Amino acid sequence: MTHDGGPGQAVPVTASWWESAVIYQVYPRSFADGNGDGVGDLPGLLERLPYIAALGVDGIWLTPFQPSPQVDQGYDVSDYCGVDPLFGTMADFDALLEQAHALGLRVLLDVVPNHCSSAHPLFQRALAAGPGSPERDMFHFVEGRSSSPGVTSDLPPNNWQSVFGGRAWSRANPGSESDTEWYLHLFSAGQPDWNWRNPAVGDYFENVLRFWFDKGVDGLRIDVAHGLFKADGLPDAPSAEAVVDGLRANPLVSDQEDVHEVYRRWRRLAEKYQPHRLLVGEVNLEPARAARYTRRDEMHQAFAFAFVKLGWDPVAWAAAGTDLEDARKLHGAAPTWALENHDIVRSATRFGGGDTGARRARAALVALLGLPGSAYLYQGQELGLPEVDVPVDSRVDPMWARGGITRDGTRVPLPWTEDPAWTHGFSLPPADPARPADPWLPVPDAWGGHAVELQQQDPGSMLALATRAIALRRQLWADGTFTADDGGTWHVREGNLLLCERSPGFLVAVAMGSSPVKLPAGVVLFSAFPLEREGWLQPDNAVWLRRD
Repeated sequence: MTHDGGPGQAVPVTASWWESAVIYQVYPRSFADGNGDGVGDLPGLLERLPYIAALGVDGIWLTPFQPSPQVDQGYDVSDYCGVDPLFGTMADFDALLEQAHALGLRVLLDVVPNHCSSAHPLFQRALAAGPGSPERDMFHFVEGRSSSPGVTSDLPPNNWQSVFGGRAWSRANPGSESDTEWYLHLFSAGQPDWNWRNPAVGDYFENVLRFWFDKGVDGLRIDVAHGLFKADGLPDAPSAEAVVDGLRANPLVSDQEDVHEVYRRWRRLAEKYQPHRLLVGEVNLEPARAARYTRRDEMHQAFAFAFVKLGWDPVAWAAAGTDLEDARKLHGAAPTWALENHDIVRSATRFGGGDTGARRARAALVALLGLPGSAYLYQGQELGLPEVDVPVDSRVDPMWARGGITRDGTRVPLPWTEDPAWTHGFSLPPADPARPADPWLPVPDAWGGHAVELQQQDPGSMLALATRAIALRRQLWADGTFTADDGGTWHVREGNLLLCERSPGFLVAVAMGSSPVKLPAGVVLFSAFPLEREGWLQPDNAVWLRRD
């Protein structure tokens, strides 16, 4: 049986291919620039697609490339069924989809259902239609509060705060005496929240999903999947912490019970296609709550947020792993592991920086690929890229402008070549070469030292390690060592040796202390670094071990 998404595609399918998958996240802006304008795009990705296939991964997840004013680097969508000219054309996407499938790669896209761009035609119609109109009921337009008698709507409707910092409300038409409503935006003012209590919003998004599924897209990653519904009446947040911490602590703006029916509806739609389309949720909640989104009639996967932000701490890893395993037992979906993405400080920096952080990032990658469930890698993680301290005057993240936090350091363009020309190969010379534009984010002077071309020539590189680990992982799935029913039993032994037993007789071991630790008896199948002493694991190393 092969994929049915279009001509020339030859992706073998199973009912649940994602249970064993390794997915490679592509941030198109920073992956490969096909036209020399300094911004990564779909033609650049198409040119570099064989590199991803050579890693041995099962698919790619693309962050948004749809039309957008780019207030939040594409997460402010103005047309859910198009391609922003910044990234290319729909013909470019069609070619990318066809080539990815021909290379054996499934393709997942981002969908952003909590909010859109303030430039979206439906929001613009809502602004023009005025208070009380059906158009405004697609969003959250609410009359404000008054600070004193005789003053009308000079305060926002409640005390909710934006995730990006500042209040979560803006005036619909500042200065207007006839329109004194405010609109809700849990992110930037350029990202108004949809009103999911209006059935028309659900119908609109079902058409969006159909559009991409009909094209042959293999699945969707759902942004802020626990958001969407807000508490009836939009009351004040119950505590100062909830006010400040936005989505993460305010129970009134996320994880409302109504949201689950959305994913039941989407699951029914996904299962009308053959093969079934995959639904993956960004559900930034505690494991027990997040697991409810992966019940058998909802999404197939949700990212393990209890794990993704961890530092180098065996007790914290074991606690998170145990909580995720308990959640799996409740609802049946194995964890979806990741240690990096476009919003998180890169692991080489998070784990200590410098040589220490680089060693730990290497060990963590080996551990990640051995855990029970699927795994997601973020572009450049396979190169061991560190976080970049982007100069203040070059930062573009709206979180920096509103809240003093920047995610730009993890989004710096990839280094393909050691030679600094064409931004270390990030920009691909056109047929009539001219000086390429500066990259949309500056790259460090020494960035070429991490280049793909260098690591491809070095059998001891992080890239070589990742490729070997993915290949062995695939083999272990094929021979039945790994199965979809595997659980994870977590322990911390003396000397800060972290152990995860994922199936009878298979262990992932990570030495997180400062001294060598004795390994359990067994055969080492794979290690992040060669063992310095048989039966012992040196600090900042990880192994896969088969026990008799």
